[in-house]
Amino acid sequence: MAYPIPPAVPTPTAAFDRLLTVLNTLREACPWDRKQTMESLRLLTIEEMYELGDAILEADLPEVKKELGDLMMHLVFYARIAEEQKAFDIVDVLNGVCDKLISRHPHIYSDVQVENENDVKQNWEKLKLKEGNQSVLSGVPKGLPALVKAYRIQDKVRGVGFDWKDPAEVWKKVEEEIAEFKAEFDLNTHTTIDTDRAEAEFGDVLFSLINYARHLGINPENALERTNKKFIKRFTHVEKRTLESGRQLQDMSLEEMDVYWKEAKKM
Repeated sequence: MAYPIPPAVPTPTAAFDRLLTVLNTLREACPWDRKQTMESLRLLTIEEMYELGDAILEADLPEVKKELGDLMMHLVFYARIAEEQKAFDIVDVLNGVCDKLISRHPHIYSDVQVENENDVKQNWEKLKLKEGNQSVLSGVPKGLPALVKAYRIQDKVRGVGFDWKDPAEVWKKVEEEIAEFKAEFDLNTHTTIDTDRAEAEFGDVLFSLINYARHLGINPENALERTNKKFIKRFTHVEKRTLESGRQLQDMSLEEMDVYWKEAKKM
């Protein structure tokens, strides 16, 4: 049996209702959609988040629109599964987030005064603690990639005033951590004195660099991913030029490959 196709609509409310109608139909009629659980959707949702992140870094707005739609579908799907379990529904989800936003913006919906963005962040963290959070850091997901987690940890504690005021002091900490890391190596032979200690010190270097980037307004995850993409493009050029020359990378010296690398940098 063919189900009626809900037509495209011009308003946000009607468009959201159209999504609910389509998702509910698929949940009832499609074998794949019927089989899905929150657990089975979890990794797919994470993949969609990374795809959205890629589209944002590429400034590909048509792709951003597409990925936002995919994520919206996932959110509605989770709510539908929860509704089947009589836990909550999409109305509860939407009202819940609205209530949270209203309560955490007393400078908008009440008479609290703020001077700047930092005041807003500090109020946000204080309100979270009043709502029952055991720690300022309790909202940092355990499964975040380490680099992103470090940034979020630092940003969270900043919200309650645990932060340097002067970026110069942060850079001193970076230099201090680099010196401690170097002390774990024989700089002549580049051999590790104690791998565990060296790894710990290297972690401190990264954490302090992330902190300094944050003070400069640089998102370290975005910065590193841009560098990843840049490296991939340049190395792909090296591979292409090597093949054009009739050779294989493993047969070339680093100096020879560097000629093509410099070509890629100019491009």
